[in-house]
Amino acid sequence: MKIKIFVTGGTFDKEYNEMNGELFFKDTHLPEMLGLGRCTLDTDIKMLMMIDSLTMTNTYRQIILENCRKAEEERMVITHGTDTMVETARILGTDGLTNNKTIVLTGAMIPYKFGSSDGMFNLGSALAFAQALPHGVYIAMNGKYFSWDNVRKNKQNGEFEENRNES
Repeated sequence: MKIKIFVTGGTFDKEYNEMNGELFFKDTHLPEMLGLGRCTLDTDIKMLMMIDSLTMTNTYRQIILENCRKAEEERMVITHGTDTMVETARILGTDGLTNNKTIVLTGAMIPYKFGSSDGMFNLGSALAFAQALPHGVYIAMNGKYFSWDNVRKNKQNGEFEENRNES
């Protein structure tokens, strides 16, 4: 079973400029991460964009959606910035892709190049969930998975969690 990995940027792929202290994008770290993780899965990586999720627009989300629709693979992982990952998952989840595809979005809170990133763990978890979960759209962070329609980012403690019914 081949897993398609779509790269969209986000903290996974940010680099740090030591001269001015800014974060920027150069190239994806996914091949290196898969190598370091000794991943033996059959994967195909396709870079769609390299953007911060705060600049993710509906136009970019349509590009992601179209690539998911066209993918021959039944199982996919999408690397994505965490700030707007829920919105992208919602677009994918409401499109009907859940009938015949398993799509797992994941990201990182700390850039991979910082050395103490959660990205390796999240990527490994997303790949495992993509193989094991039934068709649907999910977010995988911190060893947990969430259905696209029952997840939110808790910005106070920097974790994803199920939506709570606040009545």
